[in-house]
Amino acid sequence: MFAPFMINAWEAGTIVALIAGVVGFFVVLRGNSFLAHAVPHGAFAGAAGAVLVGVDPLIGLGIFAAGGALTISVLGRRARSDVITALALVMMLGLGALFLSRSTEYSAEVFSLLFGQILGVSSVEIVPMVVLGALCLVAVAVLFRPLLTASVVPDMAASRGVSPQAISVVFGLILACATTMSVPIVGALLMFALLVGPPAAARFLTRRPASAIALSVVFALVTIWASIALAYASDWPVGFFVTAISALLYLLGRVAASTRRAARRRGVPRGTALAA
Repeated sequence: MFAPFMINAWEAGTIVALIAGVVGFFVVLRGNSFLAHAVPHGAFAGAAGAVLVGVDPLIGLGIFAAGGALTISVLGRRARSDVITALALVMMLGLGALFLSRSTEYSAEVFSLLFGQILGVSSVEIVPMVVLGALCLVAVAVLFRPLLTASVVPDMAASRGVSPQAISVVFGLILACATTMSVPIVGALLMFALLVGPPAAARFLTRRPASAIALSVVFALVTIWASIALAYASDWPVGFFVTAISALLYLLGRVAASTRRAARRRGVPRGTALAA
């Protein structure tokens, strides 16, 4: 479990979980789950196009991720954002299908871009992950207060000189950066699960932003670490465990929140309800 190739998998998984936990908190808080679905899935078309023309897939992935996020964020301000998101997603998926149909590595590319190859990560791939991951964390740290305000009370943000529209564009770019960093490693489907499942579970358990972010990161780490260990022990796909554990955490968080609300309605002290 701790062979050299597995060490790379543990390191890559830890980096992805850290970024997914932090960025995913704002995805859930802002109600941007559809955007978090569209950007990773659509951006794989850029990587497929890059492979077709013989350049680094990371370049194509980054271009399509940023382009898709900007398109959705800018056009979504003047029209229904769900319609723009859906149209941008199907357009990028269509381009991806075209690029892959012209590539001789069709099957391998589809599998790795959608489901990842975390057990095959090389040491060389860790470096760009660290750089892009650090950029995401720095951006969130710098914009934390305006991003939080624009996400929770956009009207108040505008009165304080913070443009919710500008924040939407910037957050779209942060999500694109996280996508570029993670999709080649865990795939588009698994990154979406990590961006939504653990943060949503954390939001059920606490409403304090700092605590929710910390708990979201912990849940994402537990998800990816447990998935790697179970995949190694069982020879089952990592993706199955990532999605299953993410869904389980969400359900447990929802049950815990419902139990707490029911206890409050009955007038039972919180500590008594938890002990029961």
